[in-house]
Amino acid sequence: MKKRGLIAVILVLCFAAAAFAALGPIKFEDQKPTFIYVGPKGDGGYNYMHEQGRLLMQERNPQVKSATVESVPEGPDSERVMETSIRNGSKVIFANSFGYMDHVINVAKRHPDVYFMHCSGYKDAPNVSTYFGRMYQPRYLSGLVAGAATKSNLIGYVAAYPIPEVIRGINAFTLGVRKVNPNAKVKVVWIFTWHDPAKEKEAAKALYDAKCDTIAMHADTGGAPQAAEELGMWVIGYNNPMDKYAPTRHLVTPVWNWGMYYDYAVKAIANGTWKSEQIWWSMKDGMVDLSEYGKAVSAETKKVVAAEKEKILSGAWDVFHGPIKAQDGSVQVKAGEKLDDGQMLSMSWFVEGVDGTIPK
Repeated sequence: MKKRGLIAVILVLCFAAAAFAALGPIKFEDQKPTFIYVGPKGDGGYNYMHEQGRLLMQERNPQVKSATVESVPEGPDSERVMETSIRNGSKVIFANSFGYMDHVINVAKRHPDVYFMHCSGYKDAPNVSTYFGRMYQPRYLSGLVAGAATKSNLIGYVAAYPIPEVIRGINAFTLGVRKVNPNAKVKVVWIFTWHDPAKEKEAAKALYDAKCDTIAMHADTGGAPQAAEELGMWVIGYNNPMDKYAPTRHLVTPVWNWGMYYDYAVKAIANGTWKSEQIWWSMKDGMVDLSEYGKAVSAETKKVVAAEKEKILSGAWDVFHGPIKAQDGSVQVKAGEKLDDGQMLSMSWFVEGVDGTIPK
């Protein structure tokens, strides 16, 4: 009996060693990364910015020959796409949406010699890393701009899904709004999709009917900004500067620079320094930032934003430092305290000033 137990332990250790050994360096030309996108790469927003990141990585590392698969649903079909890519020679997979998480883990178990990078998730494995940025920082700064712009003191927010990432962004934005305009409220409309220009437009119209004169968004396309331009609402964009969709109404946009991570990852795989890690890079790291301002943003507002941005970049302060009240007025974060990364990444409550509920 003892002998069998010893053999079992040895076998487990051997399999573990084999899996670890499988993750050796891979030359640039042999990586053949596949980028899996939840929407079309020409959406002008979220997937477009991932594509710009891929192209930047490609420019900096011309030996890498990458491929893309667009509009892959967040479900079991994503596993088929990953498996097909691996059969076609891909040794590196980048999956760019939260809903791919469990499917990435499933495929990674079957392919211990393949590197997987999952955007915005929280599950990792020996051959799986996660990557995201502290978008809540520029969200907060954009809230300062929105709070200064509104005249009705009602700001709309077109929100995709009630997950921590989106909730965290709404809260950060609202804290910025209320910093400069304590009387303003942020009204949330859930659309339950990442990519649907028609739904995004309808949500913006509903917010206009609710007397909002300014909108922000966590959705993938220019649908909401287009509606805002038509209706005369001010626009805080997302992902990619939204001035082309709202040329006269765009104020500013929190933007992504995904190419920083894609360049980092392929280089780490090539030189043997890659490790499974959960990356959450900040404005200081250059992963997230604000776009250029629209013409309507005043010099005074820019000055306020610059001062708050400097506080964040210095490390002296961050968005979720107390005191912060919850939606019902109770103290959620006491003065002198702050939320840690785990609390921010699992956020499931609204701050004071948000008009809306979080569906179960």
